[in-house]
Amino acid sequence: MAKRGLGKGISSLMGDYSMDSKLVSGDKLTYTDENNNSVVMLGVDKITSNPGQPRKYFDTNALQELADSIREQGVLQPILVEESPDVPGHFIIVAGERRFRASKLAELKHIPSLIKNFTEEQRLEVALIENLQRENLNPIEEAQAYRFLIDQASLSQDELSKRIGKKRSTIANSLRLLNLNDVMQKSLKEGVITAGHARALLAVINPADQEILYNKIVKDSLSVRQAEDEGKALNEGSRASKKKVKKNDKIERPADIRRIEEKFLGVLGTRVSLKGNLKKGKLEITFYSSDDLERLYQLLSKKDDLFD
Repeated sequence: MAKRGLGKGISSLMGDYSMDSKLVSGDKLTYTDENNNSVVMLGVDKITSNPGQPRKYFDTNALQELADSIREQGVLQPILVEESPDVPGHFIIVAGERRFRASKLAELKHIPSLIKNFTEEQRLEVALIENLQRENLNPIEEAQAYRFLIDQASLSQDELSKRIGKKRSTIANSLRLLNLNDVMQKSLKEGVITAGHARALLAVINPADQEILYNKIVKDSLSVRQAEDEGKALNEGSRASKKKVKKNDKIERPADIRRIEEKFLGVLGTRVSLKGNLKKGKLEITFYSSDDLERLYQLLSKKDDLFD
């Protein structure tokens, strides 16, 4: 499948709108903006949500606040839509889902809209970028959107990184969240645990130990640091052993070793342990599924300098 970028992104498709270019419903159903885009006042009953919208949860209180603002100020920026291939005269939202929902709450009959045509991956890409810019996606929605774009547009993580302006390591770490089981993913969606807790869970090798740590995080309201310490102890076999390790018996890992391990973590998006020293030793790279192993192979087969 040919890859098509979005150039300047949403701004190139929608133009730059300010408070001075506010649009409100009225007798005039078509408006030409300063960028020569035709803004159409579409009936809200002719518009439907995009089934590929990456954001699945919309906060009711936040929508009501936006609806109150729209009643007072109107819709400050058009939504982006495309005509439905199945129902002529009807349109599907590409970007602006919150504005659309809030406009319905505000009982508007029409909403300013830009009508464009998109490929399937462009459609999700625009919706994803809009949500990322507004920090509206929960961590699982974000990870699922990355995965969909990679699969549908046949993108590598590097290519996706360039197209949406996110670091490759950020995308890799986000995708790893999909390795959590359904219960843990649901808790992350709902804010019961944080992305930091999720990373601590993913660092635990044994799935049974992951369950133990998850239950402890929820039951005892562990901080991320506490969860990381508990996870490390589980990986070291403390669940199977009653023997306590005294503080004086702990071996402090050299700072330069920890620094290198952290660099590998940032690049590979998974736990890496360095055995030995900086002149001689071995690396242990943790992976969590066959897909994760394939991802690591793709990363390691590139010629990037890990220490830039």
